[in-house]
Amino acid sequence: MSGVIVVGSINADLNVGVERHPHPGETLLGHSEGISPGGKGANQAVAAALLGAEVAMVGAVGTDPNAAEALRILRSSGVDLRGIAETEEVTGLAVITVSEDGENTIIVVPGANRTVDAAAVEKNAQAIADADLLILQGEIPASGNEKAVEIAAQAGTRVLINLAPVVPMDPAALRQADPLMANEHEAGLILEQLGAAPSGDTPQEMARALIEEGFRSVVLTLGSRGSLVAERDGERTVLTEVPSVPVHAVDTTGAGDAFAGAFAARLVAGDDLPTAAAFASRVGAFAVTGQGAQPSYPTVTDELPGSPSAKES
Repeated sequence: MSGVIVVGSINADLNVGVERHPHPGETLLGHSEGISPGGKGANQAVAAALLGAEVAMVGAVGTDPNAAEALRILRSSGVDLRGIAETEEVTGLAVITVSEDGENTIIVVPGANRTVDAAAVEKNAQAIADADLLILQGEIPASGNEKAVEIAAQAGTRVLINLAPVVPMDPAALRQADPLMANEHEAGLILEQLGAAPSGDTPQEMARALIEEGFRSVVLTLGSRGSLVAERDGERTVLTEVPSVPVHAVDTTGAGDAFAGAFAARLVAGDDLPTAAAFASRVGAFAVTGQGAQPSYPTVTDELPGSPSAKES
């Protein structure tokens, strides 16, 4: 095995449409849009596989009826599922509410994802060691992520960490990320976790602060403003701004995961970080024009919107 290995969450997404999000204490009527495959780990694996990367997944599902749906697109997209365990816990569930303007709120019930700990990851050590790139998120126990980083470091496997949600993680393991991928809010929480503070609250200042904290590279996703790539070059930090691709957003669910998976696919194909981020921006833009997470992701034959360029500063 070579290519991408994702150690992370696998969920069934319960999708609910509403005119607007409720205020605290308010009850609104919504309409069900069904159950679809999700989970940040599975989403990123599918996004990379649909774009031609060789991908393996390490995770867990239950024996309940939601397991088949949670695995459906992982299976059809060609992801190697041998690292997925079947547990007595129920399959992870995410309740996703999407308003008419495309914004979403998400509540995640971890379920079987809680079992992807250090012992479970250790069983897949050889697959991690054989991969070119390991991707991690924040929806499994920290011990699972830390064990995966340990195995990758010993084998020379590159590590991409998208710590979403931001959960406590051993700082030494977290600093193995190359790159660390986060949105602005997550970047602030990671800096807080490390006991650091940027000189200001702009993306550029946060990216520089993360590089100063020991990360070799950082990719900050900025929504409609694109993304920012920060790389260490000796004593210098190089910042590259990658613009977004304007589209009409229908549903932003899983757009960040589409970006991460596409970024990983291009990274293992040999792109540098800014080029991979520019491609990932186009994939993320494609994803928000469709409903749901995995069902909205493009394949290698789909035409992507825009053709953004990167600008170094």
